[in-house]
Amino acid sequence: MKHSETVFLVDDEPALLKALGRLLKAEGFAVQAFESALKFLSAPHNEGAGCVLLDQSMPTMSGMELQQRLLQEDSALAVIFITGNGDIPMSVRAIKSGAVDFLTKPVKDNELLAVIRTALEKSRIMLSARAEITVWKQRHAELSAREKEVLLHVVKGLPNKNIAATLGVVEQTVKVHRGRVMSKMGVDSLPQLVLVAERLKLK
Repeated sequence: MKHSETVFLVDDEPALLKALGRLLKAEGFAVQAFESALKFLSAPHNEGAGCVLLDQSMPTMSGMELQQRLLQEDSALAVIFITGNGDIPMSVRAIKSGAVDFLTKPVKDNELLAVIRTALEKSRIMLSARAEITVWKQRHAELSAREKEVLLHVVKGLPNKNIAATLGVVEQTVKVHRGRVMSKMGVDSLPQLVLVAERLKLK
């Protein structure tokens, strides 16, 4: 079975990189290996789904520091830690920061593969959510200034009559704008419109 997603391996143990790379390639995964976090960061990465399997204890930049860098860059790559000297507080910090799992070496092949598949699914979900937001941003940008005003009042739950009074227009005009907003934003109901507004952080 072939996978379009990439598994990035970041560990300062060449022998482990080789062994993991062999295992994952045998399972059909595309693999890229790096002996340090800095080498990983300096390499070009595709924008598709993927995950990073990284060691915590590495010279120059630790796995936790790399995870924070990926968060700052708003990366859609899911993170899995694999370490030989982790502790509970460290694993808690990693998971709270979004890591899929915090594994201790040595890891059983089946366990590792299961976690990688979970991580890739998380990455796909993140990419899908971002694609949706991009579409909604484009649709929102195409609204007229008045339609944007109506949208903000509608998602606050105000009746058409109140919106009309606030904007100084007749109620029928609000109904027309409201219908156009629903159509242009590609939603069928008020709950959907409210959800979109929340995702776009409209206030």
